[in-house]
Amino acid sequence: MEPIILFVMVLVLLFLGVPIAVSLGLSSLFIIAFFSNDSMSSVALQLFTASQNYTLLAIPFFILASSFMSTGGVAKRIIRFAIATVGHFRGGLAMASVLACMLFAALSGSSPATVVAIGSIAIAGMRQVGYSKEFSAGIIANAGTLGILIPPSIVMVVYSAATDVSVGRMFLAGVIPGAVAGLMLMIAIYVMARVKNLPAGEWLGFSEFLAGGKEAGWGLFLIIIIIGGIYGGVFTPTEAAAVAAVYACGIALFVYRDMGPLKGMTWVPANAPNTVRVGFMASVYAVSFYFVWLILSFFLMQDTPIESRALVGLVPVAVILFGYPFKKGFSNPFLFVSGLPVWGRNLTLITLRFFPALVHEDTRKVLVDSSKTIVMLMFIIVNALLFAHVLTSERIPQIITDWMVGVGFNWFTFLLAVNLLLLLGGQFMEPSGLLLIVAPVVFPIGMTLGVDPIHLGIIMVVNMEIGMITPPIGLNLFVTSGITGMSLVQVVKAALPFVAVLFLFLILVTYVPIMSTWLPYTLMGPELTTR
Repeated sequence: MEPIILFVMVLVLLFLGVPIAVSLGLSSLFIIAFFSNDSMSSVALQLFTASQNYTLLAIPFFILASSFMSTGGVAKRIIRFAIATVGHFRGGLAMASVLACMLFAALSGSSPATVVAIGSIAIAGMRQVGYSKEFSAGIIANAGTLGILIPPSIVMVVYSAATDVSVGRMFLAGVIPGAVAGLMLMIAIYVMARVKNLPAGEWLGFSEFLAGGKEAGWGLFLIIIIIGGIYGGVFTPTEAAAVAAVYACGIALFVYRDMGPLKGMTWVPANAPNTVRVGFMASVYAVSFYFVWLILSFFLMQDTPIESRALVGLVPVAVILFGYPFKKGFSNPFLFVSGLPVWGRNLTLITLRFFPALVHEDTRKVLVDSSKTIVMLMFIIVNALLFAHVLTSERIPQIITDWMVGVGFNWFTFLLAVNLLLLLGGQFMEPSGLLLIVAPVVFPIGMTLGVDPIHLGIIMVVNMEIGMITPPIGLNLFVTSGITGMSLVQVVKAALPFVAVLFLFLILVTYVPIMSTWLPYTLMGPELTTR
């Protein structure tokens, strides 16, 4: 009786317009007060325990990193690199938009942020070369969903917190499915481009590919820091999130200078002699390579002392430092010396404006906006964990498990039922909230039926993706409507052909578990769970 009352009460409150966090909290309190043998003091204990959850601490940091990366020209740099990579195919600009969404997803962990950052630029670019508004909007709405599948993903952290599954394994599990989903969307675009005779861009040359990669490199290096750092054992996922937030802040304020008191100030003055510019770039490439070498060599050569790795790295650094001027047509190998005043000028600027940058209006806006999202999401999570406590204390998952096993469910039919449940729920609820409600119920059932916990997590995340582009509460649909000026009905029709691709992808992920499990279990070993 208690399970029926609990779920009916949650649904009734949601349909009455009560916020999801309040609905979960009130329903849980009602069951504890009137039907459970549990003490009311357990509510305070659960709320305190939830607030002490170390894994959940990653969420505010990832949201903050996403906010810094979503401002300014990071998206423009990523789009330039994506166009240089695939823009020469038929339908190349649309394919580049998908690739840009994939790359930005690896920086933000958020679907709406990906749609806003990439869509506001890419849709206008596609319209200029002859793509219809509907086609452009449909691509961005669907490609933006990759923000929660390609690591780091906030939704994966939520799943891990709800089920005690490894965040690191979940992040690695999303790499191959995320790449496959993006590739499937690109193939669909290429086929449609052939049918509709959409334009193909020009091959801009390998030099443009390198230039785009170098320009976007500081932002994309965040991917290596997060994934490489977790896999290399440098830090935990929560620590990786904190490092990502600090790195994103530094890149936005002091390297790209898209915001803050240094906004608009170039590293090299426009009237600087070419010798100064080339000398400075030689030292930049040398320092950048050395920085990347020290990090990557730690992951690849952990048994080698850092002193040895540092000395080995000096050899290619010297080649870059002395060889770059020759590549640019200068015979002086010590040209980097002429770039030292540029370093002095910029380091002085950064030092003098470091603290003003931290309290600048742009920085405050990013902090306030991210804080609103953090408070909203954490309030949902805390109440959802209380809801999960009620489920556990009343043995509701065990009751449902016994029933499903009794009527003949196996892993195949169970996963089908999970997909149907999540696809239906995703039409009406925000992904994190829905996942926190469903995961504590279906996870024990899945473990009993032999479903891999990492595989189940990826299936749930993909369902959340599709839920973000299905009406009436598909968040990506509203965001796309806002940046294009199209009505919600128009966006839904535009997204429909590509939603079919994601449905096909969902079937593939559901019944080909090795796609999700091979990478994390190869690198980190199997996930151990207690049934």
